Amino acid sequence: MGLSRALEISASGIRAEGKNLEIISSNIANMNATRTLDGGAYRRRIAVYQEKPITFEQALDRAAAKLAGGGVEIKEVVEDQSPLQKVYDPTHPDADNLGFVQMPNVNLSKEMVDMIYGSKLYEANITVYNSTKQMMRETLQLQ
Repeated sequence: MGLSRALEISASGIRAEGKNLEIISSNIANMNATRTLDGGAYRRRIAVYQEKPITFEQALDRAAAKLAGGGVEIKEVVEDQSPLQKVYDPTHPDADNLGFVQMPNVNLSKEMVDMIYGSKLYEANITVYNSTKQMMRETLQLQ
């Protein structure tokens, strides 16, 4: 794999993790939202990753060189279908006739763990990117 390809792959990881951190931040910001534009309580959102698609020509080149990977991207963002939390609060404007409010299925502890993990992945991709740039600089100086 060429160094420029390594830069592309780590850059795709930086972009994907940046988007994932935005999704996690949105989950935390909406953890008490009982009413969305679509109606009902906010549902936690989850990023679904996939290998970044490559062209047929790139696939042939990689197969011949026994290389894999085109980087990573977020394929889609899906709603977590785990049950919403029911909280008894008859004074809440969104309470049902029994006094229960449907609260988002966002768990702050889980979101914080996911955010720390995502931050570490983001940092790792930046480290790889910077190391690759340094190798490119040193290679150019040797010539």
